[in-house]
Amino acid sequence: MTSMSSYSQINYVKEDGVAWITINRPKVLNTLNVEAINELASALEDAEKDEDIKVLVITGEGEKAFCAGIDINQFVVLSPIKRREFTISYRERVLNRIRGMGKPVIAMVNGYALGAGCELTMTCDLAIASENARFGQPEVNIAAIPGGGGTQLLPRHVGIKKAMELAMTGDLIDAKEAERLGIVNKTVPFDKLKETVIELVNKLKSKSPVALKMVKAAINRSQESLLLSGLAYETEAFTLCSTSEDFNEGVKAFLEKRKPEWKGR
Repeated sequence: MTSMSSYSQINYVKEDGVAWITINRPKVLNTLNVEAINELASALEDAEKDEDIKVLVITGEGEKAFCAGIDINQFVVLSPIKRREFTISYRERVLNRIRGMGKPVIAMVNGYALGAGCELTMTCDLAIASENARFGQPEVNIAAIPGGGGTQLLPRHVGIKKAMELAMTGDLIDAKEAERLGIVNKTVPFDKLKETVIELVNKLKSKSPVALKMVKAAINRSQESLLLSGLAYETEAFTLCSTSEDFNEGVKAFLEKRKPEWKGR
């Protein structure tokens, strides 16, 4: 049995015990705006409560992007308070819900996974990527820092030194490197991506939901002793960065496709 829910920024389909959530903003590389975050939160809440749903899959529409971060055009016009609310909303209503729900969540990474998209990939319990996928935390390029958990999640996945490198340089890595570092579980050709994810979904559906819930909770507990305080600090630092002159210059340069001129304030 298949059911579809009506949203404007995402597609949400429930079929054979699986919730398929697709960020549907391909013209802007599936970046996240306020509306998309609200819809993701709504779909996740519904899937969590639906006893027929055993596994969730999150992906992006098209062949170019899983999620290329936040929608900078919308974000830049928000006040500092609204920027903070935006960041907390994404972290708590989307990422923390994924982390806390007692069902497996798979990221089906079909292209760019940058900024918030990289954080979303790392938050999901499992991740399968197509060979054309690219990963990174490029916020430093506009004088910002990761705001959805990147500073806390990257070290847990790739180690301190590599996390420093990725967050300080803003460099992107390809899917094979992401697999080597542990950001994703497996890399496959694009035309094999959904097939591979369905194989994993079916394997998970064959397991006890109780056992899967307990495994997820126990493994996540091993990572959470300092995670929550680190996430809270990251939010404040991110908000502070977004009030700087350098941030305004970085965004302006990004939109104008030119090299920024930093002032250090």
